[in-house]
Amino acid sequence: MSSLKDCISISVFDIFKAGPGPSSSHTIGPMRASLLFREEMETLDPPLKDLDLKVHLFGSLSLTGMGHGTHRAILGGLLGWEPETCDCDALNGLLKSLDTVYDLPLGSGYIRFSGRDIIFENQEGSNLPFANTLRFILRYKDRLILEKEYYSIGGGFIQCKGEVLEKPLSPPHLYWNMTSLQELIRKTGLSLEQVVLENESALTGKDKADIQKQTDHILDAMHDSVANGLSKDGLLPGSIGLHRKAKVLRENALKMSKESGRFLGLLNAYAMAASEENADGRRVVTAPTSGASGVLPGVVYMLKHHHGLDRNQLRKGLLAAAVVAFIAKKNASISGAEVGCQGEVGVASSMAAAFMTHAMGGDMKRLENAAEIALEHQLGMTCDPVGGYVQIPCIERNAVGAVTAVNAHILADAGDPDRQKVSFDEVVQTMMETGKDMNTRYKETSLGGLALCYVNC
Repeated sequence: MSSLKDCISISVFDIFKAGPGPSSSHTIGPMRASLLFREEMETLDPPLKDLDLKVHLFGSLSLTGMGHGTHRAILGGLLGWEPETCDCDALNGLLKSLDTVYDLPLGSGYIRFSGRDIIFENQEGSNLPFANTLRFILRYKDRLILEKEYYSIGGGFIQCKGEVLEKPLSPPHLYWNMTSLQELIRKTGLSLEQVVLENESALTGKDKADIQKQTDHILDAMHDSVANGLSKDGLLPGSIGLHRKAKVLRENALKMSKESGRFLGLLNAYAMAASEENADGRRVVTAPTSGASGVLPGVVYMLKHHHGLDRNQLRKGLLAAAVVAFIAKKNASISGAEVGCQGEVGVASSMAAAFMTHAMGGDMKRLENAAEIALEHQLGMTCDPVGGYVQIPCIERNAVGAVTAVNAHILADAGDPDRQKVSFDEVVQTMMETGKDMNTRYKETSLGGLALCYVNC
């Protein structure tokens, strides 16, 4: 039996978070780190004048942070804005010029801060505890007042250097991978929903009605990200000059004479619509990350509008997707800066395959097979965003991930579950080992791979 610290104690709503794009590790995470540092500053009693604040970025945050909007997210957090509730238009309007000076409230005074106070160190993350590192340094003249170092570890999760992690709460149902989860369900006779909901209640203190309400909020936010993306056209921000494609793709798919082409065209359009919203810095849902926030919403939109799944079926699917993300995060990673895009779009595709299979009545073995097939065929996928923007290849990659998820569901549902040889846990372990072997250039640095093939941005 594994110890409590080895068991999964992650909330569903730590995995699924609504917030501004284009990156959970480069936007939501840094905003949360800035909020934490702001809270630390508010506990001090420093001089109210002549304070100097500098924020140093290392690793992937430094190399691709400008294209990911990390500088705006940091300022937003220092201003007290939260990812879940911030005005995305206002956030995107920050730091149009790095020389614009903002007054950060502190006690009865303020700190003057501009984009020049965010230093992109242009260093790879190989010598850092984690590839996405932020260091905040507050000084009064030559005297150090406060220094904190944070790590953005994927999916909007944050760790602080030197801080002892709180002892995890003890959920009633202990498991640490897919094998132990299936054994738990077999021994107790509980359903997957019962396991997840009872653990969620123990971890968060929420009752079933509150959890259901928050689940519906996440499903609605996913649906909105697709619907909003389908309604828009025009250029995405940044120097690439990339046009949105989802709206036109949907219109042309509806004109296709063959049902198969029409279905795949629409599914691609749905996934790309949410991903384009993410690239535009609009509100999306981490699933498990912002960079992969088109895969699952695209499949959910398709299941609702083309397969007629009701709200209860969609809730069931979301809990199954959460379990896949729990296991991937616990035993490997969901961060592109750590394991490449296999940990983002690969895991998202696996989540979507599990969602579809469980929501449509598949048993646990077929759920596992669908999740395994989807992730297996995206092992080794690099994270190499062109120009540091979450656009090429990210948007189309979300669409391909959605199609892979549906195909993985079909293979699991129509096949013989007992003939599947590779387990989901083995694929997760392989993903982690592959990520460790992957050159740092291919892990969200824009220093290798496809990022070098486009030189005009």
